[in-house]
Amino acid sequence: MNARETVLGRVRDALALAPPDAVQVPRDYRRRRSLPPERRRELLVDRLEDYRASVHQCDTAEAPGAIATALRGARRIGIPAGLDRRWLAEFDGEVTVDSAEVPSARLDELDGVVTGSAVSCAETGTIFLDSSADQGRRALTLVPDLHVCVVALSSVVAGVPEAVARLDPVRPTTLISGPSATSDIELDRVEGVHGPRTLHVVLLLDA
Repeated sequence: MNARETVLGRVRDALALAPPDAVQVPRDYRRRRSLPPERRRELLVDRLEDYRASVHQCDTAEAPGAIATALRGARRIGIPAGLDRRWLAEFDGEVTVDSAEVPSARLDELDGVVTGSAVSCAETGTIFLDSSADQGRRALTLVPDLHVCVVALSSVVAGVPEAVARLDPVRPTTLISGPSATSDIELDRVEGVHGPRTLHVVLLLDA
């Protein structure tokens, strides 16, 4: 008997001792009690700023001004086809509406991108994009160096299980926790390696 047969034999013996029915593991303990909107807001902002993201808190009517501030210095930006164009009312640069026909090289020429978001997790400071019409394809938010992401306070939940429960599992999902960053073995931080170097979050307090 060789080593392979020995290992497989031990696996078969272990499986024979297993109970015939799969054990149902309770998952309810993973759900946090609901946090009030103000606490979710404070927690999300704290986490995002700790990740070196810039957070602009405002009402919906003030969103165009906050977005224009976040885009200061940008002349060419990209947006997904379903983005509310009223959010760009105070931006006077060139706007490219993204589509599958726009090559990645063209995205690399943009100064930044503005998108919406699907849901955000306050506990981890993570924003989830699910490629909906106001968020666009993954490349749109990964190639440009600046990402301005609009988050409605009503879409902010406490923990990861609540966030995942709001997502469609068949849609491609991008998770954002601050600007893209990595560290080498000496812990030297480098930003912009896997995505945008700069992240601005416009948090709509009345939405």
